[in-house]
Amino acid sequence: MSQRAESSQCGGVVVEFEPDHIRNARAKKARSIPGSALIYLKGPKFLIYVSGALSMWGDRMWHFAISVFLIELYGRNLLLTAVFGLVVAGSVLLLGALIGDWVDRNPRNKVAHASLFIQNISVTVCSIVLMLVFSYKQRIEQIWDGWLTVVCYTVVIVLADVANLASTALTIAIQRDWIVVITGYNRGHLAGMNATMRRIDQVTNILAPLAVGQVMTLASNVVGCGFILGWNLVSLIVEFFFLSRVYRIVPALSVKPPVVEVDQASLQGMGRRGAQGEGEVVEPLAEGNSDASLNLKEITYLPLCFRRFRWLVSTCRDGWRAYYHQPVFLAGMGLAFLYTTVLGFDCITTGYAYTQGISGSLLSLLMGVSAITGLMGTVMFTRLRKNYGLVTTGIISSCLHLGCLLLCVCSVFAPGSPMDLSLLIPYFTSNSSSELGGMASQRQKHTYPLRGGSNQPLLPDRSSIHWTNNTVLFDNVPSGSAPESYISIILLFLGVITARIGLWSFDLTVTQLLQETISESERGVVNGVQSSMNYLMDLLHFIMVISAPQPQHFGILVLISVLFITTGHTMYFLYAHKARRKRRHDT
Repeated sequence: MSQRAESSQCGGVVVEFEPDHIRNARAKKARSIPGSALIYLKGPKFLIYVSGALSMWGDRMWHFAISVFLIELYGRNLLLTAVFGLVVAGSVLLLGALIGDWVDRNPRNKVAHASLFIQNISVTVCSIVLMLVFSYKQRIEQIWDGWLTVVCYTVVIVLADVANLASTALTIAIQRDWIVVITGYNRGHLAGMNATMRRIDQVTNILAPLAVGQVMTLASNVVGCGFILGWNLVSLIVEFFFLSRVYRIVPALSVKPPVVEVDQASLQGMGRRGAQGEGEVVEPLAEGNSDASLNLKEITYLPLCFRRFRWLVSTCRDGWRAYYHQPVFLAGMGLAFLYTTVLGFDCITTGYAYTQGISGSLLSLLMGVSAITGLMGTVMFTRLRKNYGLVTTGIISSCLHLGCLLLCVCSVFAPGSPMDLSLLIPYFTSNSSSELGGMASQRQKHTYPLRGGSNQPLLPDRSSIHWTNNTVLFDNVPSGSAPESYISIILLFLGVITARIGLWSFDLTVTQLLQETISESERGVVNGVQSSMNYLMDLLHFIMVISAPQPQHFGILVLISVLFITTGHTMYFLYAHKARRKRRHDT
């Protein structure tokens, strides 16, 4: 980093990115002062960490518990869970830009407080409804010929979805905007806060489901609902107090550049933001523009509901357009492509492991190891960024991620792999089908026997259930028998676990690139669209699994996942090439 402070102009406000050595020297001097620990505990960083930890812990507990509750309510069937996952993903996909635009247009404290209140109150009310349903389920099923049960299911899913949308808004506000301002636009401190928040997320992702799961197992679902209800009420008060204090002791948070207004009735085809990555601001349409005035006059005759709808569509369109015109567009798209994968500790990979004879206790141990490697990725990110810069850190992380995933590719063809390409061919001749059937039977010796139809996915034992990404795992299937060889499954999990080092380092790289590059007046809407892209690509990976649900198909899903991941990293390489070429041109 150069000796002079780098600066970038954001929405008409110039922000200074202070060199690392100046800020580090100041921090070292502060640490030498007696009582500096107490000062740190009262400082904004620590308050943000505690508030974030409470919020993440509550989110992880709720995401785990709601999936269990939905299964229990619907007779141990995955239908409600699937509907919930579809509603959550679809709502963020459609409303991500609107949520981000709302974050941009309102004061920071109001956004944080409103999001926090809506999220926690939605979870609280939803918990109360669930407690009533669990307590009086038989009576409720007899009212209105069972339609009251449907109403209760609908209310639960809608409230849970509202809580998720509010959580998305809070994440965008705090982790994409507040942190940048709190660090004083210092790249080194920004990287440190991002890494710390990700470490907190990694730890809560493992411990929170275990905690609420123990409560539900030792007591009951009703007690579990009560525990979550109490946690959210206490968390709401503590987080509200901490965020309010941070807002008071960091004056810069109260200064927010105005969002460039584009008339709602304008049909000019111009985005609400132009070349924001270059620090330019789109000027409002001239008042004397006759065409714009004519369009405005025509639109005012429309009913209010149509004007509202037109504004919502225009806001979404402008948000996606602003995202597309960002200098880091390719990097953001590259990160989104990484969501289309089965190579993670989610319900798909865990279920596949069950079919290959891996026990629940061993899977729990592997998940713990994966959390440790994820933490290693956050440490590697901070050191690489300090020594080689942010863009180069992304390149190194990408190469490491792809290199580790080669082990997963090898697992597809290694001994013990159940992959059978013949299952994807819909029609066979009678002779060919008999021969291929014999070959398939030999390859399937170490998998579950299929029940009720060849297209049904295999579901592992309920006694060892795991959750990730808001999705419940599987139900009511016995453990798999020992495979002929463990080489394939060992290579698969070795690749998945080691790849998390590069994955989380890359994720932090792109996150900081978005924080540093996006103008302050557009952080909300652009990060909202980024969330929509992430959910869209996550939906694709579930569609892949629905299309190929059997263990014999998993190898194909692995290859498709690696292809998507490679495409994502290729996009980042293109971004890095353009960034370096522009830097050489500027110098």
